Amino acid sequence: MTIVRPEIARLSAYHVPDATGLIKLDAMENPYGWPDDLRDAWLETLRHVSLNRYPDPQGRELQQALREGMAIPPEAAILLGNGSDELIQMLALTVTAPEPGHPTTVLSVDPGFVMYRMIGLFAGLDYVGVPLKSDDFGLDLDAILAAIDAHRPALTFIAYPNNPTGNLFGTAAIEAVIEAAPGLVIVDEAYAPFTDESFLPKLGRWSNLLVMRTVSKMGLAGLRLGYLAGPPEIVEQIDKTRLPYNINVLTQASATFALRHRAVLDEQTAAICRERERLFAALTALDGLTPYPSQANFILARTNPGQAGRVYDALRDHGILIKKLDGAHPLLADCLRITVGTPEENDALLAALGDIVNPG
Repeated sequence: MTIVRPEIARLSAYHVPDATGLIKLDAMENPYGWPDDLRDAWLETLRHVSLNRYPDPQGRELQQALREGMAIPPEAAILLGNGSDELIQMLALTVTAPEPGHPTTVLSVDPGFVMYRMIGLFAGLDYVGVPLKSDDFGLDLDAILAAIDAHRPALTFIAYPNNPTGNLFGTAAIEAVIEAAPGLVIVDEAYAPFTDESFLPKLGRWSNLLVMRTVSKMGLAGLRLGYLAGPPEIVEQIDKTRLPYNINVLTQASATFALRHRAVLDEQTAAICRERERLFAALTALDGLTPYPSQANFILARTNPGQAGRVYDALRDHGILIKKLDGAHPLLADCLRITVGTPEENDALLAALGDIVNPG
């Protein structure tokens, strides 16, 4: 007896490679830990957490810390998720087609964050991916407006900056998407710490705009915390699909503590941005690699035709793990994605790449 939905049976589970013993430059993580005095203060805070009690279901203290630390407009409501993935799932479970005669559809750009498509499929929604421009991964505004007109999506996701390409789309183009979309538009600012651009201050200008962020990239990936901000009347409806107590007590206490010591995280973010520029310049100087400008904490680079797999495997042999994107989408042929590490990790990467792509 077959009880699994055919579209689920056709999927492969999300794969996370084992990074044991490797320099880990594959997952866009902050490579820096906390100084000992801050770690000690954090552990002291955790001593007072009541593990025998359920967490605050709304995470009110954490919400206030986010509102203050991230300058979330006072008129916007906040919803917390177990990472951005859970927020995407809540959105997918909440919406219906905004106009009769159309299936309930998720729309985004391709290549983009794979979980928009996967979670939409999990929830039984259609997915429409609009290809980016082939020369620079720019937003094809005419194409996305045509897709919105044809499919009338309930959810439109725009990653800003985009993953896996690292670039920012033009503000005016995104505003045109917001104005054209009949459903909700979610600007996903997972990489906000690494750019000065944001749609958070624009919340309230459009009734269908939501901004989604995570604390993962700023150095708190292990906490699995995302947040969604937008009009209270919309957030209230999305909140109905949230599972009770979805943010555990340790995450709430730890994230609140970290946000009140944000200066340390901001210093680390600034160091990553400096290394991003150094790494980009060094990759540009290597024959056989073409890096693309990035406003995130990673760099997408294209190898010579047919060489992505060889470079990826050779880096593993040198003890370095990056992300191979060749084969994930036609526009990503021969592409690798490299997370910006510490200066020492980046030096090791560059030395290995020099041996691999420019031998002798």
